[in-house]
Amino acid sequence: MSDVLFSPEVTRRQGIMLTHLSRWYTNAETRRMATSVNAELLALSNLRTPFPGKLGVIQEGALADILVLNGNPLEDIRLIEDPEKNVAVVMKDGRVRKNAL
Repeated sequence: MSDVLFSPEVTRRQGIMLTHLSRWYTNAETRRMATSVNAELLALSNLRTPFPGKLGVIQEGALADILVLNGNPLEDIRLIEDPEKNVAVVMKDGRVRKNAL
């Protein structure tokens, strides 16, 4: 998932807040809203975007933060509620920041 979705004050609770969306959306839709859909919205700003590369995709030249979870969030979206326990790898700005594999 992404860094700060709502505001810095609620960053620690954002995973829990996202799982509440499962009342209305599938796990895949929730994950997509938190990742590639936000990138699509930023891309709409055209020349005003501060980002030099493509967002929301994993490909050469794109800007992507990658999380590897201990489980499948498409089956159990609640995995994102406890990142300390369930996030095994964090890659940010092209560097591995956490590797618990």
